[in-house]
Order: sequence, then structure tokens, then C-alpha cells
Amino acid sequence: MHDIANETIKFIDLNATYVIFLFLVGFVGGLVSGFIGSGGAFVLTPGMMSLGVPGVVAVASNMCHKFPKALVGAYKRFKYGQVDLKLGLVLAASAGVGVQVGIKIQQLILSKWGPAGSDLYVSLSFVAVLVVVGSYVFRDAMKISKAGGNERVALLAKKLQSINLPPMITFKTANVRISLWFTLPVGFATGMLAATIAVGGFIGVPGMIYMLGVSGLVASASELVIAFVMGMGGSINWAMHGMIDIRLVLIILGGSLLGVQLGAIGTTYVKDYMIKIVMGSIMLIVAVSRAFAIPKYLDQLGVISIGKGTIALLGAISFVSMCLALITGSIIILVSMWRAKRSSYAPKALAEAR
Repeated sequence: MHDIANETIKFIDLNATYVIFLFLVGFVGGLVSGFIGSGGAFVLTPGMMSLGVPGVVAVASNMCHKFPKALVGAYKRFKYGQVDLKLGLVLAASAGVGVQVGIKIQQLILSKWGPAGSDLYVSLSFVAVLVVVGSYVFRDAMKISKAGGNERVALLAKKLQSINLPPMITFKTANVRISLWFTLPVGFATGMLAATIAVGGFIGVPGMIYMLGVSGLVASASELVIAFVMGMGGSINWAMHGMIDIRLVLIILGGSLLGVQLGAIGTTYVKDYMIKIVMGSIMLIVAVSRAFAIPKYLDQLGVISIGKGTIALLGAISFVSMCLALITGSIIILVSMWRAKRSSYAPKALAEAR
């Protein structure tokens, strides 16, 4: 058994290359965050871990940088009329409970199996959740794209909305009326995963879309409100346990604050299904990246035995896959913004020519 109080969590040494990489990771994480509404942690946490940052420190530092960035993104998208503030606050209430439960789970794993066990847990959770959710979201986005880009309310959401189970709540911006009881599991799951693996948005956003019947645009915007509330609460808890590396927080926050505003602007130019395509694509690539890192942690725990050369090769593949996810996400977002903006200018140019 490990004692958390006496457990040595090593903070990595930072050099110029690491700082630049973390800043770029922060920028892309912010870009993705502003665009799809997630805190961007499914990019940022693996990005930090690929440099050797312990999983628990990556999770805690990520959560700390999340709430000021989410505040900026939420305000930006609120001005565009995309945020359902009531929906965000209702889900944030149950997410707050989930955050505290998630932190307890991480602490238990760290105390029993140490940093290697925590890293393994974070990576396994990433792979499992990203593959399942990412595949579903991507498949749904492709169906919507083939159907002409018209987003329809999911069958599950229609069924839940038809059940009159008091108290019923109406969310005006989201144009949804549903029982409070059906919002609780969405918020709780968002908070618990945010605290355990620093990722809640890709559970919260799909949860709002497929369970509550919220459009992708409003769901991704309202998620930023949840990210702010639970990020602030979780950061205070993690800070009390000394798990936050403020250097990492400031570097990725610097990049994120730039990216989140650009991502938020991008949502005003693209169709809703593009948000799902970006989310699904990045999730699946990041899942591959984390999968290649798992053997290293199993070796550290003595479950399997792997040569140093093999571990180094798998680590390199994991890092390259992570970079590919960052590049892919950025390209999809920026290209879709450029195409949408160009198409919006075409009618104006034609009218002026006449």
C-alpha cells in the first residue's frame, strides 16, 4: 500500500522544446475546446503524459487550466446566443458531485498501486471511453452528413422527453423540456470522468445530444459552463493534495486562451454535424496514441516484461500519434471554417457583380 502523503510525484524538468510543445498542445486543445465544447482534455492530458508527466499531475493540472479557459469560451459563445445557461448550471450541480467522487477514485488507485497504476488507469480509461464514444459520434455525424446535414433528435432523447416525471424543466435556448432526473446521470458522469481522467466534455456533450435532445451547437456551448464550474471546484481539491504543476497550467493556458476564441468563432461558420466529425476523429486518433503507451505501465507494474528498446519504440509511436491527432483536429476545424466562410461570401460577391 502506498501513502498518498508520502508518495513522491516527480514534476518533469522543462526545456525549450517541451515549453513550445505544451504551448502548441494548449493552443490546439483550446481550438478544439472552443469548437466542440469539451475542455479539450482528451488532447491535453495525453499530450502532457507523452512528455513524461505523471497521469495524476496531468489530470490535476489540466483541470486547473480548464476553468479560466472555459469561462472565456462560454462568454464568447454566449454572445453568439449558443449557450443555454440554465442547462449548464443544472448539469454543473450534479457534475460537482461527480468530480468529488472521481477524485476519491484517483486517490484510491494512487494509494494502492502508485503513479504507474494511476497512469495505467488513466490510459485504459481513455482508450475505452474514446473508442466507444468516438465511434458512435463519428458514425452519427457521417449519417447526418449523408442526409444533407440536418440534425435530428435521437430516438432515446425523444423517448425520455415524452416521460412526464416531475420535476420537469424547460431549457429555452436548447428548446428542450425534460425531467430533472434524466439530467442527473449526464452531469454526474461528466464530473466523475473529468476528475478521474480530466475529460468530461466528450461524455457531457454526447449525453446532452443523445439523452436530452440538445442540438450539437447548444450542447457544445453549454458544456463550457459545466467545465468552468466543475473545473474550479476540482482544482481547489487537487491543489490541497499538491498535485497541480502550476508551470504546466500557465503554459497550456497561454496557448488555450488563444485557441478557444478561434474555435468559438469557427462554430458560427460551420454546420452542427462538423462539430461531431471533429470530435469523433480526434477521439479515435488519441485512443490509438494512449493504447501504445499502455504496455509501458504494465511493465512498470510487473504485469508483463518488455525490453527498453520496445518501450522506447512504443513511446515514440504514441507521441507521433498524439501529434497526428493535434494536426488532424486543427486542419479539420480550420479548413471547415475557411470553406464555410468562403461559401458565405460567394452570394455577396455574385450580388455585387450584378
